[in-house]
Amino acid sequence: MSLLQLKQVEAYYGAIQALRGVTIDVNEGEIVTLIGSNGAGKSTTLKSICGQVKIRGEVWFNGKNISDQMPHMIAESGIAHVPEGRRIFPRMTVKDNLEMGAFSVKSKSLIRERIEKSFAYFPRLKERYHQVGGTMSGGEQQMLAIARGLMMGPRILLLDEPSMGLAPVIVDQIFEIIQELNESGMTILLVEQNAYQALQIAHRGYVIQTGEIILQDNAAELLKNDQVKEAYLA
Repeated sequence: MSLLQLKQVEAYYGAIQALRGVTIDVNEGEIVTLIGSNGAGKSTTLKSICGQVKIRGEVWFNGKNISDQMPHMIAESGIAHVPEGRRIFPRMTVKDNLEMGAFSVKSKSLIRERIEKSFAYFPRLKERYHQVGGTMSGGEQQMLAIARGLMMGPRILLLDEPSMGLAPVIVDQIFEIIQELNESGMTILLVEQNAYQALQIAHRGYVIQTGEIILQDNAAELLKNDQVKEAYLA
C-alpha cells in the first residue's frame, strides 16, 4: 500500500523548472532511493514533499492530499525531513537539538522516551549529550540530524544525502543504521549520490535526470542496468 505518492509534480525556482512531472510511490515499510547527478532535482523532490517549494501536481501521504499544507503541518502529519548538509543547530547541545526535533510533542515523558530510543541507534549521542553540536565530527552531526528527525515519531523519513562529506567507515555506519531503522518498521525515501550503496540497501529505486524520472525498477535490477552502471556506478 502506498504511504507516499507524488503525482505529476512540477516545481519551479523563478522561471527555472526544476521538476518535470515527477511521479513516485513509496510503500509502507520500504526503502526507496532516488538517485541522480548534482542538480538533477533530488533535493527539490524532497522539498516538494515537505511544502518548502511551490508545486503543480499532487503529493499524497497516508491517503490525504497534502499538496497545499504548510511545512509544520506536513511534519506533524508524520513526515520527517533530514536535509542535505545536516542543518543541526550548531550552537545548541545535542540535548537541545533533539528537543527541538520534538517541537510539537507536549508530553515530556514521550520526549524522554524518544531520546532514549535515539541513543539505542546512536550510542555516540549519549556520550555527547551535553556537547555543543557544532563541535562534533561530521559523522556525529549526521547521526544527530537523523535522530532529531525521529523525535516527532514519523511514519516516513526523508533522507537527503546522508553520506555526503563523510569518511567511508562512517558512511558504512550510517547505512547500517538506515537499514536498522527500516527493519524496525520505518519507511524511508533516500536521496543519495552514492548510488551503489543506496541501491544495496533499497527495495526499489528511481533515477532522476534534469527534473524527470527516467528509470524505475527494483534495486537489484537497477544495479544491473547498463545505463545506471555507466552513469552512476562507474
